[in-house]
Amino acid sequence: MGWFMSETEAIKAASVDPEEVARYQRLAATWWDEKGPFWPLHVLNRVRTDWIVEHLAKSLGRDSEAPLPLAGLRMLDVGCGGGILSESMARHGAEVLGIDVTPRNIIVATSHAEGSGLGVEYRHVALEDLDQDGFDVVLNMEVIEHVVDPRAFLRQCLARVRPGGFLILATLNRTAASFVAGIIGAEYIFRILPRGTHQWRRFVRPIELLSSLDAAGCRLVARSGVAVNPLTRRMRLTRYEGINYMLLARVPDST
Repeated sequence: MGWFMSETEAIKAASVDPEEVARYQRLAATWWDEKGPFWPLHVLNRVRTDWIVEHLAKSLGRDSEAPLPLAGLRMLDVGCGGGILSESMARHGAEVLGIDVTPRNIIVATSHAEGSGLGVEYRHVALEDLDQDGFDVVLNMEVIEHVVDPRAFLRQCLARVRPGGFLILATLNRTAASFVAGIIGAEYIFRILPRGTHQWRRFVRPIELLSSLDAAGCRLVARSGVAVNPLTRRMRLTRYEGINYMLLARVPDST
């Protein structure tokens, strides 16, 4: 584990907000507690995993119900946290590299993957400083609303995808509904998330992402909203994208 930076050694990159890093540093040990502060992410992960596998398999002419429908795909999970999504992708056959700017997250993720017998690779590095590219799939899930410059961050993500590969995004829409549900409801009334998890002004509207993807020549493959029921602690896909949403885009082939 000599490649880990110390917990006090900061990554200095344009996309990194030190306050966000500190917040997740404090929460790192609770990533895999399904009844702890990250329980919404565990519930969401089941919904988004099924959606990702279904649409990637369909786009690649594969059977999403096969034992390993993502076999042979190199994936980059940007802002992997404790590895919840990374492990799900690995269980479906993908070769996964998870990166995060919070060192304790990487320690937690590595330890859990090893205990689960999964060969997921994790690195404590900012996206801008990553020395690898050419990934079949880049995952940018619930991350872009935490960075300093979303447009620049999106360009960095696209630069890591191989020609003809896929970029998958998930974030919160910047609407009145998301302020009520995602901030007031989730953090103050129902306490689904710790207070301060999100800043509404950093939420990203779908049109903002789609315009950037279109400018890069990407083709939108699939999109969906995600509905949350705070009383039952359940989530489901929905056509309404006013709060949470996901996008799957295909990067143009170089030929």
